[in-house]
This record gives sequence, structure tokens and C-alpha cells, in this order.
Amino acid sequence: MTSIGVLQIAIFLGLILVCAKPLGGYMARVFEGQRTFMHPVLRWLEVLTYKLIGVKEEVEQRWTQYTAALLSFSIFGFLLTYLLQRAQGFLPLNPQNFNAGNVSPDLAFNTATSFVTNTNWQAYSGEATMSYFVQMAALAVQNFASAAAGMAIAVALIRGFARQEKKTIGNFWVDVTRATVYVLLPISIIGGLLYVSQGAVQNFKPYTEVTTVEGAKQVIAQGPVASQEVIKQLGTNGGGFFNANSAHPFENPTPLSNLLAMFLIFVIPGALTYTFGKMVGDTRQGWAIFAAFSVMFLIGVFVCYHFEQAGNPIIGNLGVQTAATSGQSGGNMEGKETRFGIANSALFATVTTDASCGAVNSMHDSYTPIGGLVPMFNIMTGEVIFGGVGAGLYGILLYCILAVFIAGLMVGRTPEYLGKKIEQKEVKMAMLAVIATAFSILVFSALSSVMTFPEKGYWNPQGAATANMNNSGPHGLSEILYAYVSGTGNNGSAFAGITVNTPWYDLTIGLAMWIGRFLFLIPLLAAAGSLAMKKKIPSTAGTFPTHGPLFVGLLVGTVIIVGALTFFPALSLGPIVEHYVMQTGKLF
Repeated sequence: MTSIGVLQIAIFLGLILVCAKPLGGYMARVFEGQRTFMHPVLRWLEVLTYKLIGVKEEVEQRWTQYTAALLSFSIFGFLLTYLLQRAQGFLPLNPQNFNAGNVSPDLAFNTATSFVTNTNWQAYSGEATMSYFVQMAALAVQNFASAAAGMAIAVALIRGFARQEKKTIGNFWVDVTRATVYVLLPISIIGGLLYVSQGAVQNFKPYTEVTTVEGAKQVIAQGPVASQEVIKQLGTNGGGFFNANSAHPFENPTPLSNLLAMFLIFVIPGALTYTFGKMVGDTRQGWAIFAAFSVMFLIGVFVCYHFEQAGNPIIGNLGVQTAATSGQSGGNMEGKETRFGIANSALFATVTTDASCGAVNSMHDSYTPIGGLVPMFNIMTGEVIFGGVGAGLYGILLYCILAVFIAGLMVGRTPEYLGKKIEQKEVKMAMLAVIATAFSILVFSALSSVMTFPEKGYWNPQGAATANMNNSGPHGLSEILYAYVSGTGNNGSAFAGITVNTPWYDLTIGLAMWIGRFLFLIPLLAAAGSLAMKKKIPSTAGTFPTHGPLFVGLLVGTVIIVGALTFFPALSLGPIVEHYVMQTGKLF
């Protein structure tokens, strides 16, 4: 690792820390219905939205009604996105004349599920598949909608802890509207202009055919890129206009745009910790969660950075296959953009998988085994290291419930968190969410590792799910495992070393996305409803403080241990064994 690389990581985290309090306080006022400096500009749009959808902003919902609203909103978004893809040949803003033939039914199902669940997994090449209209009206709209829904769920769970003896946890439609109008939209407008200033493309022109200096013909894809780029990062969506995603110079032209991308990914999840503290009446609680986020982030980024900078021990300074132990001269630059280098590539890979974003500026398949393990394990934690917009906060609050439950078992007291007794129902709901996601990852990965099909059959033209891997051995297993980890974790990034646009992978990864989103959310909303009805109990000398270093350590330990115990066998067969085999001189 270099001092410049370490300094860049420190500056990035410092920017997130500086913005946490002002943005977090602003969001607390927004979701509590208080007036902010943006109300004179945008209040009319909020009121108009309520009139159009027939919602009374003062009417609140029980957790069951809130959940029903979430599900109906998501199902409608799924159907709309699916239909727009299948009908793109009849829709405007399609200069390349893409039609339904570019999007098969199973791919349309996978893509619609992906964007509705805030996963943005892409089993297709955007510039060769989707029209400008579909990119905007279907995909970019869902970037806003799914992010706003995640923020709404986080706020509903906060109310569960903040309120007492209440049967309601807010109004889903109001929370989604406020998240979109006052948070996502203003930042996206400013961020989009910043992207354009850095050279990100934003137009409706047909693709341009040019002649290269060698005399060959090359087609240069373009389109409304910057407007989608900003919300894909801010909403921790990750789905890019181009197949190369944030490694493409039209999406991410400069080091400054790269910093902006990472900043947008973390800024709302980081600020929501302060929002949490403000809404529960104790900002120390929010800072404790921010500290836990930061500790886990720093562990991951420095492990990844270290192994990528060390490079491949098999490749000596001359770049030949030797038994050299001096390491790879200059570090592992395979799959990375030279304009970003190793430090910013490792940082981006860690940031995008700490959050449920999934945008990439380098190819994780080309990382060293341990360097690639870090992004995978980040997602395996349940996306609770800053996490997605809203998803990170409600995910870490799930682990807070588990942490105080473990602490209660150790000292023989009924566990409490923020003055609420954590009882059987809350613990059951938390464990249901953890088990459902682990089940999805491990079962689908196991099936894809052994599943065979009739030769050149419908489900997989190559005859076996494993035939889609570009690598064999433990690295091939890592490719399969990462695909289902990414889908279930609603992350969307990929190792980029496996062909997944087949009916088998489109449908099973699509199901994994639904499981990872809603079998995680619904138990948490049930817990929120239960907590809101409870009465707060006063702190005593025996109350376990949840705002100090001891709790931060317990929370970090709970996240890491639960992830390690659940997935260690699978990781042992994949990146861990690959790392040790690499030391003996063998690559896959």
C-alpha cells in the first residue's frame, strides 16, 4: 500500500463524516414533516403528488398496511418495467431500433425484478439491448422508486423504536414521496450537472460510426447517460447505461467523477445514522452505528487494497510464470482502469459492495482471491456496512437487535434497545430475515454447481449451469457463489466471469432478488409494528449502554461472526482455497 492510496481512503471517509450531520438532520426534518429550506421550492410538488395518487398525508398506517402498500408499489413497478422492455420496439426514443427481440421474456423478468428490488443486476449489455426510452422511463424511474422505498422502510423501523404505545409506523406513500421530492431529486439534479461537467455524455443522438486511425470501423454508443449515472450511485442502484458500467469513460470520465460516484454511494447511508439518532432522541446512538460502519469499512478496504497492491506472487518482476515470491511488480492491475489505479479500484470495489450499489469501475473477477473475497463477504453480511439507501440502516438495526439479545444472554437480563424490551417476536423476525437470505444464497449456488440439463435445452443451451463459467476449480465456484450473493444481497455487481443470460440464471437469480428484498423487509416491518406498540422503560444501572465503544465492538463482532459462521464453508471452497493454491504456483 502507498501513502497516497491511504490518504485518498482517509479523505473519502472524511467527506462522508462531514456530510453525515447536516444531511442527516435535514432528512430527519423531512420525514417528521417539518419545514425545511427546500419546502418553498418543492412543497407544491409534494402536495400535487398526494392529490394525484389520492393520499392524505396526515393518515398513518399499521405495519400490515404499510407492508401491503410496499408490495403493491413494487408489483406495479415490476409489471410496468417488464412491459416497457417487451414493447420497446413500439416506443419513441429508440434510434438504434431495438425491439422485443433484444429482451427475451426471461431476461425481461430478471431485469424488471432487478431494478424494482434495488439490485440492478444486469445480465445484458445496456448499449446493445435497451432503447433510450426504456433506459429512462423504466430503469431510471425504478432507480428513484426502489431507493425511495428503501428509505421509507428504514424510517418506518426508526419510528418503531422512537414511538411508544402506537399502532402506526407512518404512511408508506408519504415517506416515498418525501424521500423522492426532498432528497433524491434535488441531489440528482446537482449531481447530474457535475457529471456532465466532467465529460459524462447526455444526449439523444443515434450511435456514431467512426473510422479509427487503423482504418477500422467503430460504433460509439451514447445517450442519456449522466442523468442515469447520478441516481444509480445516489440510490445505491448500480445498473449502468453501458455494459462496462463505471469503468466506461462516458459514465466515469475522470478521477473527480470517480470520487463523486463513491461519495454519492455512501452519503445517504452515512447520513441516515444521524437521522436515526435525531428521530429516537439520542444522536449518540446514531454515531455508534456510524462508528460500527466505519470500522467494518476500513477493515475491508485495507484488506482488499493490501492484496491487490501485493499482486500475484506467481508473477515476478519480468511478468513470467515463476516461483518468485517478491510479488507482482506494481501490484495487480488486471481488470482495472489505469486512470483510477489500484487504490481507487480497491476503494470503489469495497464501497460498492459495502453499500448495495453494485456499480463497478474494475472487474472483480480479475482480483486476487482475497481481494475478491472482500467484496463478496461485504455482501454476505447483509449489506450492513453503510449499506444501501435505507437498506443499510434497517439491516444494521436488525443486527442491533441480535447484538443486545446476545448481550442479554451473557448477563442474564432481558435485552433492551433504546428503552424497548427485545422479546421473542423481534428476535424471531430478525433471525427469519437472516436465515431467508442465507438459504437463498447457499441453495441456489449449490444447485447451479451440480445442475445439468438436456443438451442444448431451453434452460441452458450449454447443457449444464457450470458450463457458463469462464474459469474452473475454486474460482469457478466463486463466480457462481458471487452471482447469488449479489442477487440475494440486492447488490447487482458481478465477478464478470460468468455468462448469466440464460433462462436458468435469469429466473433463479430473479427469485433470489425477490427473496433478498422482501423476505428481509417484511419481518423487519413486523418488528417495527411490534416495537411501536411497546412502552419505553427507564434506564437503570443494569441497562447495557448502546452508544459506547463496547456496543460498537459487540455490533461489529455480531455482523462478522454471523456472516463467517454462515458462509465460511462456501468461502473455504472458493476464494480461500484458491488463495492457498495460488501460493503453490497454480492459477484457475
